[in-house]
Amino acid sequence: MKTKDLVFMALLVGLGAILHLAVPGIYLGMKPDFSLIMLFIGILLFPEKKHVLLLSLATGIISGMTTNFPNGFFPNFFEKPITGFIYFGLFLLLKKKRTPLVNGLLTAAGTIVSGFVFLSLALLLVGLPGPFVALFGTVVLLTTAFNTVAVLIIEPLVKTIGKRSNLITLAD
Repeated sequence: MKTKDLVFMALLVGLGAILHLAVPGIYLGMKPDFSLIMLFIGILLFPEKKHVLLLSLATGIISGMTTNFPNGFFPNFFEKPITGFIYFGLFLLLKKKRTPLVNGLLTAAGTIVSGFVFLSLALLLVGLPGPFVALFGTVVLLTTAFNTVAVLIIEPLVKTIGKRSNLITLAD
């Protein structure tokens, strides 16, 4: 791994942490996980297994430390690598067809996977503060809509900044 790649990924995780911290809980201690935006952008920019693992673990730790969800550290910690690798697998399947629309669909699918895995793990490990369906319908679907639009706006900006600062070299 190149140092400049690590620096850029750390910046993405840091921005994700700020987004995650800034958003209040909206339903029974759950809040939209906007750190996923930066995780997904990191995977789009650095599509290698070792990068996905590093980004996922770092995002899981930060999300777990900044969650409002009661006892939410472990569900976040385990959910992010699962989500990261599922997202990466979908990315590899659609790599040849990448367009902004595909990136948006990947993000929507990744956010839904993330929400489902998080709620399932939370249910098994610590319990849920409300019904699974209500939590999924309110927080996960709202977050999916927001993250999809956000990635469509933020990803081209991050690419441009990364290229201009010579922090990233894009292969696509």
